[in-house]
Amino acid sequence: MPELAISTDKVGFLIEKAREFDVKEGATDLDSGSNGADDDMIDVLEDDGSDPVAQEIAGFIAAMTEEEQIDLVALMRLGRGDAGIEEWEDLKREAAEGRNGRTASYLLGEPLLSDYLAEGLDAFGLTWTGERITPVG
Repeated sequence: MPELAISTDKVGFLIEKAREFDVKEGATDLDSGSNGADDDMIDVLEDDGSDPVAQEIAGFIAAMTEEEQIDLVALMRLGRGDAGIEEWEDLKREAAEGRNGRTASYLLGEPLLSDYLAEGLDAFGLTWTGERITPVG
């Protein structure tokens, strides 16, 4: 079984944050004059382009080593079904070759990121537990 350069705790944190990000939807009422108290805080689920969760994810990924970022992309692709665990080195090589300094943007553009990361961990026989409130080091 291959080894991951990124810790299960870091992937678990990203899974939780990606789930927070995934519930966002496009703005539906751009001319809304209501406030949170009037509309039961429904606007909090609208993505206005300045999502603090996306910024937190991007900052967390940017702070990772190059090797961790490569494994993170490869793990997402493994969970997406691009290849099996036996082709892990190929996934890592492809992730390294495609590296362009925009890892966070690439991953945040994947609609099922949290599910793919969880599936990738599962392929390694690893699990993550519990919600993380603060980033892990």
